[in-house]
Amino acid sequence: MSIIGWIVLGLLAGAIAKLLLPGRDPGGFIGTTLIGVAGAFIGGWISARWLDRPISENFYDGATWAAAIGGSLVLLIAYRILFGHSRR
Repeated sequence: MSIIGWIVLGLLAGAIAKLLLPGRDPGGFIGTTLIGVAGAFIGGWISARWLDRPISENFYDGATWAAAIGGSLVLLIAYRILFGHSRR
């Protein structure tokens, strides 16, 4: 999958992570989508590196989506823990 595909996947994964974890985020919508893109890259890397699940060339692979959404959720939770009280 190309870098553009990973960015699109990250944007969608960030939106799904936001739906799964509703509430106010310190970075707003743009911050959440950037966290989604970073989470997709990190989730894919962890999946390929330590879980012995190579990244698929297919955009519609379920394991790739699960890794991207999982990475986005982890980053979103960490971001809320670290910077959750900066926006009131």
